[in-house]
Amino acid sequence: MRTGLTKQEKTTDIWFDEKDPLIHIRTHNTDLKKRLAAYARQHPDQCRQTDTDPETGCMEFKIHKGRFSFRLTAPYSEERREAARRSARENKATDRLK
Repeated sequence: MRTGLTKQEKTTDIWFDEKDPLIHIRTHNTDLKKRLAAYARQHPDQCRQTDTDPETGCMEFKIHKGRFSFRLTAPYSEERREAARRSARENKATDRLK
């Protein structure tokens, strides 16, 4: 979708406080919008879409705090990268992608 916004202007805002049981999410990210919309359809008591802006492609959601999480991952060590490369070569992972 062409919105006239630059990639830098297409932001995702996530905000909450310690008192409110809801997290407010405002995003232009297509994957996140699809995931939140699907979740809102499946669990309307836990998540709902509150606004949409067709001109910019932005959508807003409210979701209960216990339903949304941030995942932090440690960087891979060089040994782990090499092991993954070896495993992919041995199992011909590229053949399965074709």
